[in-house]
Amino acid sequence: MLPPTIPTSFVPRPSGAVPRRFHFDFTGVFGILSYAILGIVFVLAIGVFIYGRILAGNQAGKDAALVKAEASIDQATVENFARLRDRLDSGSKLLANHIAFSNFFALIETLMPGTVRFTTLHLAVNDDGQAKLEGSGVAKSFNALAAASSAFAADGRIKDAIFSNIVVSAKDGSVSFALSAMLDPKLIAFSPSAPALPSAAAPAAPSGSASTTTAP
Repeated sequence: MLPPTIPTSFVPRPSGAVPRRFHFDFTGVFGILSYAILGIVFVLAIGVFIYGRILAGNQAGKDAALVKAEASIDQATVENFARLRDRLDSGSKLLANHIAFSNFFALIETLMPGTVRFTTLHLAVNDDGQAKLEGSGVAKSFNALAAASSAFAADGRIKDAIFSNIVVSAKDGSVSFALSAMLDPKLIAFSPSAPALPSAAAPAAPSGSASTTTAP
């Protein structure tokens, strides 16, 4: 029997527990992320392919419907619509270039005092579309003529109005005059939807005839 001091085994006993070191496996994590990204890309590729096929099918269906609709169109109806469009375009151009003096006469009725009247009136439009007014008339008094001049200046649509050849009659104090002015293009433009100018309340004009000539 061996004494207690003699070891029964030659395997050395651990003097203490050895601490374990933590080791993170970056290679494994990177591989997992790579596979995940690859899976996402694959799914997206399949989705894009399927969506492209759906769009192609829709386009083919719409193309077929368009061809069918075109085949059902009556060519005579198309020609009628084309002629109507051309006529409407021509009518619009004619109306745009049409000269109408109704707005001008309505304005004269509004601005001119009842004691001032024209005896001659000449309206001319040049190639640039500018309208010129030339005329002559008679006012009951100089104050009435001054009131007409002030009304033209305040309104602004009868521009550069010049009263000349002013002669005061020694018999009844009436004033004869000549007028030269330029007109706002809107006064002679055709506008079927434009409202009529309001008529101002004014004394009745003296009796007399007035001749009006209009130049194209």
